[in-house]
Amino acid sequence: MDIIDNVALTLLIIGGINWGSVGIFKFDIVSAIFGGQTSVLSRIIFTLVGIAALWSIGILFKDKKPTVN
Repeated sequence: MDIIDNVALTLLIIGGINWGSVGIFKFDIVSAIFGGQTSVLSRIIFTLVGIAALWSIGILFKDKKPTVN
């Protein structure tokens, strides 16, 4: 896996945990840490998670050839 793939998957995990927290507890972790949904940092994080999701569509359909060690 590429480092970009790992970063994208990490961001998706962060986004998934955040959405789970919103759905279950009505608590937005990213907004709480970075100063609200409209703060610049929160919007950057939300944007990066969205870009990671788009990137991960490619990971889903990537040719998975077995590697020989």
